[in-house]
Amino acid sequence: MRATNGDKMELHEKKCEACEGGVPPLTHGEIEPLFASLNPAWEVVDAHHLRRCWEFEDFAGALNFLNLAAQICEEEFHHADFEIGWGKVNATIFTHKIDGLTEADFILASKFDQI
Repeated sequence: MRATNGDKMELHEKKCEACEGGVPPLTHGEIEPLFASLNPAWEVVDAHHLRRCWEFEDFAGALNFLNLAAQICEEEFHHADFEIGWGKVNATIFTHKIDGLTEADFILASKFDQI
């Protein structure tokens, strides 16, 4: 876990705020500091979405992780796209309303990092 900067909240401590559209996606400059807060296994694809793959010893481990991640999505009312297979879970996160990235996407990814 990274050290906090005074009273500044870590991403995983924040709540996802619903995007109603009408705002531009994050720029490369806005993405960089948020991305630096995530586990290095995440990747930003075309400044459009976040992607990560987790590996497990079996299908049950993957399913358990997916259920925990899905619970976070429901609590945050912000949902990732998941793909599950034997021993793996892939997640893709972006804000569908604006077809790009918002801070909420990084918050959700950071919450997944806490599992």
